[in-house]
Parts: sequence; C-alpha cells; structure tokens
Amino acid sequence: MTAIEPNTLDIETRRARRFTRINKADTWFQVFGLAWLTPILRALAGDNPRAQAREIWRLLGVPLLAIVLFLGAWATLAPTVQTSLGAVPGPVQVWEQVGSLHSDYVREKDREAAFYERQDKRNAALIAEGREDRVRERIYTGKPTYYDQIWTSIQTVFFGFLIASIIAIPLGIAAGLSVTANAALNPLIQIFKPVSPLAWLPIVTMIVSAVYTTNDGWFEKSFLVSAITVTLCSLWPTLINTALGVSSIDKDLVSVSRVLKMNTYTKITKLVLPSALPLIFTGLRLSLGVGWMVLIAAEMLAQNPGLGKFVWDEFQNGSSQSLARIMVAVFTIGIIGFLLDRVMYALQSMFTFSNNR
Repeated sequence: MTAIEPNTLDIETRRARRFTRINKADTWFQVFGLAWLTPILRALAGDNPRAQAREIWRLLGVPLLAIVLFLGAWATLAPTVQTSLGAVPGPVQVWEQVGSLHSDYVREKDREAAFYERQDKRNAALIAEGREDRVRERIYTGKPTYYDQIWTSIQTVFFGFLIASIIAIPLGIAAGLSVTANAALNPLIQIFKPVSPLAWLPIVTMIVSAVYTTNDGWFEKSFLVSAITVTLCSLWPTLINTALGVSSIDKDLVSVSRVLKMNTYTKITKLVLPSALPLIFTGLRLSLGVGWMVLIAAEMLAQNPGLGKFVWDEFQNGSSQSLARIMVAVFTIGIIGFLLDRVMYALQSMFTFSNNR
C-alpha cells in the first residue's frame, strides 16, 4: 500500500474547501446575474481550465458578442432612418445625452445649493437686524432632474406593489384554502385581470380627486393616482399564483394539520406559507414587472411625475436631442425593470434558503 503524504492531504483539503466556497457563492452569482464569475473562479482554482473556458464563453462571451453586434447594427442602420425629429440617434448620440442629463442634474443641484445659501444669508441678516418676524424658510421648487424622475417612479411602483401584495396574498391564501372563497373570487379575477391601465386611470383619477381633498396630506394626488393604478393592474399575478401554490400543497400535510388540531393562524404560518412560498414569489416577481410597465404608461397618460412624463415631455418638446433622450429613458426603464426583478429574486432566494434550513 502506498502511503499518502500529509502535505498532499492538506493540499487536497484546501482545494476541496475552495470549491465548496465557490459552489456556495454560485448561488448568489445566479441571483444577481453574475453566473459567469463561477467558471472564472473554477478555472483559477485549477478545475479543468479548458471546460471552464467554454463555460465562460457561453455565459460571458456570447452575451457580450450579442451586445456588440446589436450596437454595430444600431450604429449602422440608425442614420438611414429619418423621422420628424431628424435621423434616429445611434449609440454615440444616446451616450452623449446620458452625460448631458447628468450635467443638467449637477447644474440644478448647484442652483438649489445657491438658493439655500442666499436664503440663509438673508435670514441671518434679518435676525441680526432684529427682524425675526420677516424670516422665511422656503423650499426650492426648481425643475425636477432626470434622477428625480427616476426616484419618483421607483417610489411609486414600490408603493403600488406593496398595496397590491397586502391585498393579493391574503385573498390568494383564502382562495387556495377555501373552495367557496375561490368560487367567489374567480369571476372577479377573470373580469378585472384583462383591464388595461388606460381604462383604470380616469376612474382612479376621478375617485382620488373626489376623496383625497386635502392639500397638505402625506402624498401628492398624482402619486396616489399612479400608485393605485399600479395596484389595480399588478395584484392579479400574485393573487393567482398564491391561490395556486396554497391549493397545491401536499394533502398529507393538510391531514397532519387536522390531526394536530392546528388553529388557522398556525396552519397558515407553519404549513401553508412555507409550502406555497416559491409560487407566491413567482407571482410577486410577475406583479412587480407588470406594475413597472403599467406605471410608465400611467405617468405618460396622466402627466404625473416620473419617467413616463419625462418621455412624453421630450416627445412634445420635439428638439434635435429629444429622440436620443427618449432612448436613454427606454434603456433606463429596461435596466431598472431588470434590477427590480433581481431584487425580488434575491428576496425569494433568501426566504427559500432560510425556509429549507
């Protein structure tokens, strides 16, 4: 028998630990769309570099090549298409507008800082002269920047999505547990699920204007109109998937809950929710995606603050830069939609992991 040297065992042990850590990290790389990092780390750790190189090409090289080809086709074909606002801008012109919008943001923040600096000096002078009654604290009301519009849209979609989730998950649980509740909710779901946000928007606008009459409330009317429209259009995927997940749990588990005489709350928290969690999160991800699309349309139609209004304003502006700025907004909307989905996927992975421990 050949003895194995201690140094060899130590090397193999460290190597096994490295691959264990890489495998654990791969779970989160998958969540955040960074799966291409895993074969790179494996190759650096010495795991069949040739096979890992093929995996790197598949996960990173092919997507990068597709992006390069898309940019090349865009740059070549864009100048050949003439619109009422001029030729369709290519990647370079769109990137220039990214810098221009950032410069607009910097200038607006400088104006805001200068405004408050002047106000502070004026108030300090009034106090020094003993005229405290003339002191005024005013809020800067300059034009919202592109970043402000982005932040407004993100806040709105999360608020509407939160309301939708609070409504949809309990109703979905009820529909999954009770045949009677399912029979009551099903016709409402089938009727209202296909309704376009453009149909909901005027109804929501009129109701909010009639009910929310205060001018100093927590929310602006425009914010509530957009958020409630998002809620009405995005709650259905969560409701349907929750009901499906709850109704699909193992019947043996339901029988066990009866034998143990679990109360309703314990049954839902200890049995129903853990079993239905994957489908519930699938519904939440779908709802957030629907809500984001609905919000942009609602902001455009109602002229409420946000990215949708930015797109509409640029379209109405009709300047030579408008089309490029609209394209910047399109890419922004797509990237934020992707990031929102990744956030929900990360939450799903966290809850599923903790539930399976």
